[in-house]
Amino acid sequence: MNYVYKLHVRLIKTGLQNDPVSLRRFLLSFAAAAPGSLPHARSVFARVPFPDTFAYNTLIRAHAHSSPSHSVSLFSAMRRDGVSPDNFTFPFVLKACARLHIGHDAHALIIKLGLGSDIYVQNGLISLYGSLGSVAGALDVFDEMPERDLVSWSSMISCFANNNFGYEALGLFQDMQLVGNLKPDEVTMLSVISAVSSLGALELGKWVDAYISRTGLKRTMSLGTALIDMYSRCGSVDDSIKIFNAIPVKNVLTWTVLINGLAVHGRSEEALKMFHEMKNTGLKPDHITFNGVLVACSHGGLVDDGWRVFESIKTDYGMEPTVEHYGCIVDLLGRAGLLNKAFEFVDTMPIKPNAVIWRTLLGACVKHNDLKLSEKEKVKIHELDPNHDGDYVVLSNVYGQVGRWDEKANVRNSMREMKVGKKPGYSFLNEGDMVHEFVSGDDFHPKSNEIKRFLISIIDDLRLDGYTPFTCNALHDVEDEEKEQSLSFHSEKLAVAFALLRFKDRRTIRVIKNLRICYDCHCFMKHVSNKFDREIVVRDRNRFHHFSKGSCSCKDYW
Repeated sequence: MNYVYKLHVRLIKTGLQNDPVSLRRFLLSFAAAAPGSLPHARSVFARVPFPDTFAYNTLIRAHAHSSPSHSVSLFSAMRRDGVSPDNFTFPFVLKACARLHIGHDAHALIIKLGLGSDIYVQNGLISLYGSLGSVAGALDVFDEMPERDLVSWSSMISCFANNNFGYEALGLFQDMQLVGNLKPDEVTMLSVISAVSSLGALELGKWVDAYISRTGLKRTMSLGTALIDMYSRCGSVDDSIKIFNAIPVKNVLTWTVLINGLAVHGRSEEALKMFHEMKNTGLKPDHITFNGVLVACSHGGLVDDGWRVFESIKTDYGMEPTVEHYGCIVDLLGRAGLLNKAFEFVDTMPIKPNAVIWRTLLGACVKHNDLKLSEKEKVKIHELDPNHDGDYVVLSNVYGQVGRWDEKANVRNSMREMKVGKKPGYSFLNEGDMVHEFVSGDDFHPKSNEIKRFLISIIDDLRLDGYTPFTCNALHDVEDEEKEQSLSFHSEKLAVAFALLRFKDRRTIRVIKNLRICYDCHCFMKHVSNKFDREIVVRDRNRFHHFSKGSCSCKDYW
């Protein structure tokens, strides 16, 4: 920065501040010193009488990453001034637009200016379309490219991965390896790892890990951190720990990712231990770290530890707790059954509680059958978010649990009147490069009838071992047999029944579910793990449940 200011003074003293050649060198110096130099750069640029394409490009490039809105504003000014953009302008304009999630009309302008065949512009368009969620638009650009470089492939893989097309991302990565001399770099592999993480496909994750080792790609801190997260999200936090221990230099994000992983796998005391070890290294936890530690305390019932961590945010680190941190404390107290204390905590929060916090408290009241508080919280939630299907379902369930069937029916009727649809539960499991999807109560799967027959036979066998379907949350105006049948065909049960039919080896059954696992399915999984002597891992909306020999890693504290 000092060098830039000294150069500016020298230009003014020598009268060269408007000299085109000197100005180019000066603007490049500003770009190299970004982002700290950017406000001064804009001030100087505003006094340039006739900035050319190079001058605009330099400033647009300097702002594209750290201040994208200024890049877009500079581009607009460039157009107003009649300065022609070129193929060096658009890659950085597109980068800025991608960060801001704007720029739907950029492609048409590029074609109009005759710059649509430039590979750098095309790469920028792929990234832009990906950020806007238009996978089809990105793929059109990619397919029409006569030549593609590593950035082209990496951008398209990233587009797939970031828009939940995990298998397509991995398929394109395999196609890329068939092309000439292209060797994946760290950016490519980060997108591939992201795709595997979203799929929760452990075997694919191990293949990617082995590929990185086999090709000699350096395990940077970013790559190692991504692998820790990948293994955690694929259900193997032990592998996350192995990767963590092998990374020589760790930053706050590396520690945070492992803490989060341990938290959602129910290994709360280990997560807390890692938090204290991180502090001992001299690293300062950030808001995300504290969120992970508080989740760990909540899932493990570590109420006193959670309070101490929460209070340390302000007292030890001078940071203001976020609404997410307050939500974690509400969850911590609610899970522990301290409902009145949780309600008082919400009432005295210095920031306005959002619908998520009231919803968390509602869930805790349902778990502990506190109908009076449940009704209070539903009123609060209705004021903030009246059309969330989950709130109606939760309140309906608590009425069912205490046998107040008329009120339960009224809640269901309110849903119909307000046209609030209940989100269907679905689960899926991975088999190689195939995904098997199961929808609750549906005949979606091609072997649906066979799976249902087998599932019913499993349930009949489990009854002999003490399993009884929990039917309180089913509708009251149907026979007990129908209630049990509606529970029997929950998506995660269908997935496990299919896995037992399909996989005759001892492999762990891994199921991913879009909603929180229900009480009945949780009991079912424990019995199945014991009856069939199989390990079952269920990743639901909130956490992982590892079932083995009749028990769950959550210790029924969920």
